[in-house]
Amino acid sequence: MSPAEKLLRELIALPSVNPAFMPPNDPRAGEQRVADFLTAVAAQGRLAVERREVSPGRHNVLARLSPAKAKQRIVLAPHMDTVGDVSMPASLFQPVAKGGRLYGRGACDTKGSIAAMLSAVLNVARSSQRPRETEIVFAALIDEEAAQSGSRALVRNGFRADLAIVGEPTRTRVITAHKGDLWLTLRTRGKAAHGSQPELGRNAVRAMARIVELIETDYARQLMTKRHPLLGPATVNVGSIHGGTQPNIVPDQCEISIDRRTIPGETNASVVREIRALLRQHKLAAQVLDDKAAAPCWPMETNARLPLVQALMHVAKQSSPLGVRYFSDASVFARGGTPAVLFGPGDIAQAHTKD
Repeated sequence: MSPAEKLLRELIALPSVNPAFMPPNDPRAGEQRVADFLTAVAAQGRLAVERREVSPGRHNVLARLSPAKAKQRIVLAPHMDTVGDVSMPASLFQPVAKGGRLYGRGACDTKGSIAAMLSAVLNVARSSQRPRETEIVFAALIDEEAAQSGSRALVRNGFRADLAIVGEPTRTRVITAHKGDLWLTLRTRGKAAHGSQPELGRNAVRAMARIVELIETDYARQLMTKRHPLLGPATVNVGSIHGGTQPNIVPDQCEISIDRRTIPGETNASVVREIRALLRQHKLAAQVLDDKAAAPCWPMETNARLPLVQALMHVAKQSSPLGVRYFSDASVFARGGTPAVLFGPGDIAQAHTKD
């Protein structure tokens, strides 16, 4: 068994489900066990280790391999948290090898990247061929699966690098672009009335039905004209609808939630303006609210011609840059001034799945 596989097995056995998905005080929630473990492993490997508290009980772990005179810095940045829910069986945290693959909660997203990246840094630290001018920082981050508070805190506190390699399951292909994600709530207002006299009211559900039809047809087709060479078109999905209280009352309000995937060049503000203009054009009225205003998930595109990106693509035997439709911590690094790419073992098709 390789050191990386051993490390991955140990990581899978340490539950680190994002607390946003679990009841308060659930013993499987939080990244603390993984943070403690990685701190010990990095220290034993004679890396300089630092823990940075992001919120109570939740720390980013930074392990550095630093030459005397560093001229550039590369950060390897996987995340420690996983998805999950209260009904998960305990067997998910028992690593199982089958058919040359290792199964278990987080193996793909992204404990595989943690194991590969930290093992690589430890190998370099033991080598006689240490980098003379490049500082390597292994940064295990919290909360990528919910609000990206780990990467946001790191960038907010002034962390910069010449390249961030964000550990995500890319099948070890270099990803230089990804979509952003905007969640919107649209709310219609009506007037309540008794179900026996609906003409005295104004039905908010009926008003919203027209808006849903508009978004899923005309607006979706309009977005097909907004295409990115690596990411394809921007997209929209109406994910939920809630309105009214009972059958014999004309509903006075209705809400839908929308997932709007953005491409480079679009901003959250421009998307909100676009939807409001569409509603006005069709004489439809709704309040439009940005649900991710406090923690926006921006689209990202990094110049594939940058020397460090070219070097990584060469090692990966990849001639052209690639894009993915999901978002990640990479956009936070890029927004903060650090060119970023995604790179790691595993396939996104396995991420967030049952087993």
